[in-house]
Amino acid sequence: MIDFKTMSIDLREYREFASELKFLVSPSTAERIREWARARLVPDPNASGESSDAYRITSLYFDTRHFDVFHRRGSFGRSKYRIRRYGDGEVAFLERKLKTRGLVSKRRTIVELEELARLGDGEPDPDWAGHWYHQRLLARRLNLVCQISYDRTARVAMTDYGPIRLTMDDDIRALAARGLAFNGETQGELLCPNWIIIELKYRLEMPAVFKQLVEEFALNPQPVSKYRLAAVALGYVKEFMAHNFVKDRLDAANA
Repeated sequence: MIDFKTMSIDLREYREFASELKFLVSPSTAERIREWARARLVPDPNASGESSDAYRITSLYFDTRHFDVFHRRGSFGRSKYRIRRYGDGEVAFLERKLKTRGLVSKRRTIVELEELARLGDGEPDPDWAGHWYHQRLLARRLNLVCQISYDRTARVAMTDYGPIRLTMDDDIRALAARGLAFNGETQGELLCPNWIIIELKYRLEMPAVFKQLVEEFALNPQPVSKYRLAAVALGYVKEFMAHNFVKDRLDAANA
């Protein structure tokens, strides 16, 4: 049985469309922003750590054999399929992240870790909670590619337009796929070691506190993707493409 009392995450299956802005910042700037956020936003109620706002995330990512998700070909450019685990929890979330007209939504289903092996079956089980996810993996011919893990700081607040969320991700690491299981969450290739990824999530218009943050730290939004960085670092794309992709991201961050 899943002990929901120990869960440290939002259990809703559907999460509404929201705006999502990402930024690449240096570790020194990230530390200043962390202190800024802690003075203005409250800790994620599900996090832990010394400041009650941190946790480790590990995710398994899928793509086609032609890496259509990486190349954002057709409908593959609008959705990502991953399996996410928080800390050393005994459950995982089957997730589809969908981007439509610049807004992000999610569908997710919680399953126990031992159930992940069912995704390797040739036929989805209609009686299993992960049936919809299994069906889509097969229909889209998605295969397990890699594991990505990182430390996250999360601060939140409630506004007139709904909840807002600021996250900071560092020590981002990637491992080649090793089956439908989580392995070595603190091991792997270190992605963008000199940069921290910050995300701002909100509904409707940007709240005043985020406008203040962007202005005070002169932040420039960057369309950075952890999965695409991992695919580059693990050698799944041609060398010239890998070089140009990483260079474009860092040049934009330094602008």
